[in-house]
Amino acid sequence: MKRPHAQLCPEGYKYIGLFAFAAFLAALLDHSVLALLGLVLTALAVNFFRDPERVPPHDPALAVAPADGKVVRVGEALDPLTRETRTVVCIFMNVFDVHVNRAPLSGTVTRIEYVPGKFFNASLDKASEDNERCLYRVEDGERSFTVVQIAGLLARRIVPWAESGDALTRGQRFGMIKFGSRVDVFLPHDYEPCVAVGERTLAGQTALARPRRAGA
Repeated sequence: MKRPHAQLCPEGYKYIGLFAFAAFLAALLDHSVLALLGLVLTALAVNFFRDPERVPPHDPALAVAPADGKVVRVGEALDPLTRETRTVVCIFMNVFDVHVNRAPLSGTVTRIEYVPGKFFNASLDKASEDNERCLYRVEDGERSFTVVQIAGLLARRIVPWAESGDALTRGQRFGMIKFGSRVDVFLPHDYEPCVAVGERTLAGQTALARPRRAGA
């Protein structure tokens, strides 16, 4: 598994360096407006590619959010890999959110499938079927779930760090999506959501779902 550095994603180094160099060059040439623009772009790049540490809930049974962002859907849908009906939670990330994605639960990645597609607004339901996306099947004994990274209107690259056969721990980084996107989680059958539409989540920290109560 490819492991990113903490605090800042390596994928952002070239953008930060490019904007910082442009700001420096503009300052040398006494172009104050361009220098200021370069500094603003540098700050935005640093903000976008930040990768803060997160502390998951103490209860190991709780599934955590895979992404920072806003919950835009909680309901039933067909798992795109197994074609089973499962409960799905969809989280939309805007350009100001952290875009590093984390495993909701521990398990082994048994399948990864990349699907080319379009770039509709990721907050729309049709993005789950029409947009470019990367699907991960994760299994832990009899329990399994699917995570889908979906490119958005501005996003043009999904960056997977996990590979098939990798063992992920709850809250571990497994990839990122550049510049606005969405992550769908098809929960294990014995789990129920503990978030609602409109709520904000933090990847690896916010409790997303919990085991169903007996008889529920």
